[in-house]
Parts: sequence; C-alpha cells; structure tokens
Amino acid sequence: MKWQEVRSSYPNQFVKVQILKSRLQGDREIIEEVDVMGTVSNEDATRELLQSKGNQLVYHTSHKEIVLKVRKAIGLRGKAHDAD
Repeated sequence: MKWQEVRSSYPNQFVKVQILKSRLQGDREIIEEVDVMGTVSNEDATRELLQSKGNQLVYHTSHKEIVLKVRKAIGLRGKAHDAD
C-alpha cells in the first residue's frame, strides 16, 4: 500500500507498518510501499517503536511521506581482550 493510501485510511494517528519497498537517496531512505500491521495509540507509540524489529516501523500519518535518515554502521576499533 502506498503511504498516501495509508494516510487516507488512517488519518491523524500512529500506525505500525512493515516496509515493503524503499529507495535510497543520498543519506535518506524513502519508504514507498508498506503493509499496515495496525493502529497504535498515542500512549503506546514510543514503546511499540522501540519493540519494532527489522523492517517494522511506527509512524504518524500526519507526515506526507516516510523518510528515514540512514546512519553508517559504527564498528569497534582496537583489540578485544578476554577477561581472565
């Protein structure tokens, strides 16, 4: 489902979605298609977002599009030491 369809079907509320299709544009990921998993109350939105896994996301339908900032993976440098 396109985000505009989700916005029309679920106006002015949080929804939990599964990302189906996206594209990278510089350091941003533009979400193009999603599958709606359900609505989320304002009180539960942060908790649901923190519990989301993989391509799941909680987003408010007041936003015209879903755009995520892509961060580069940060690795640990140096040697790992085992505890004695």
